[in-house]
Amino acid sequence: MKRRRISTLGGIAPRDYATLVDSLGVPHRAKESFRRLLLAGHSALSAMRVGLVHDNDDVRIACCRLLDHFMDVKALPRLIENLKHPSPNVRGAAMHALACDRCKEGACRPAEEKVLPIAIDMLVNDPHHRVRQMAADLLGPSVHRSPDVLDALVKAHGSDKSPTVRKIAGWWIPGGARYTKTLKKERPRLQLSA
Repeated sequence: MKRRRISTLGGIAPRDYATLVDSLGVPHRAKESFRRLLLAGHSALSAMRVGLVHDNDDVRIACCRLLDHFMDVKALPRLIENLKHPSPNVRGAAMHALACDRCKEGACRPAEEKVLPIAIDMLVNDPHHRVRQMAADLLGPSVHRSPDVLDALVKAHGSDKSPTVRKIAGWWIPGGARYTKTLKKERPRLQLSA
């Protein structure tokens, strides 16, 4: 018999999105708050945007993760601003929200021409290996459409100090498994547009 889930957010009204966003920074409330905001979806977007400038890094990260599911054009400037945040976890979450197509519901990544140069810069210059690792993996699907992405991945594969970054970049360059696999999917699209 399945037990009924009991909310840990007792006195918070389901539509009090600002309070739910603040609760993302409270360890014993974060999971339930995230779930409620995810279920609220587009109704909670304005509160999620405010969360992107919150003092608590955990709130910023959670709002990036939420906005990853619901791409909101109004949130783009704040997401891009978080790419310069001192915390590598915030930078990584913001980059993922901007660059990942897999998580989006009903929309693809925003303005690739704006996001790719930022992700390339993070791959080349970010001091934290996890952020560079995420940048390499998130740039990969654009390798067939952008010579700049290909160049950055080739350089990262050859010279990044992190073996994991070099490995991931190697997947996306000519001869790499993901490069070859995605090339097969990319060819029909390229032939149709020619």
